[in-house]
Amino acid sequence: MAEVIEGRARELLEAPNFCHVGSLRKDGSPAVSPVWVDVQGDRVVLNTAEGRAWPANVRRDPRVNLTVQNLENPYEFVSIKARLVEDTQEGADEHIDAMAMKYLGEETYPLRSEGEVRVILKFEADGVNHFGQ
Repeated sequence: MAEVIEGRARELLEAPNFCHVGSLRKDGSPAVSPVWVDVQGDRVVLNTAEGRAWPANVRRDPRVNLTVQNLENPYEFVSIKARLVEDTQEGADEHIDAMAMKYLGEETYPLRSEGEVRVILKFEADGVNHFGQ
């Protein structure tokens, strides 16, 4: 059963803070990637482009650690032990535009490459720990 993301931990995900995705490469070595983050219900939602390394890592091994640090107070963060539960292209273009509004104040995502295919990866939390104030 997924752990509920609530209170201050949820507020950190809802704010324009960056998420660091910890995943495992094919050889078992760790990888960390900074990404924009969203939360829908009790799922952490990440949007990326096909062909990037970290989504391949997560598709191979769905276990991740997600850390979201408060940009205004770097001593406050939430660490989430999670697993991939959904992988879809449906709605990904609209979602990245919403994320561009959250992070950049722009209606349309301006960093899209020609031919880029966006994907949404959704994660359920198995553990949520908030640190700092």
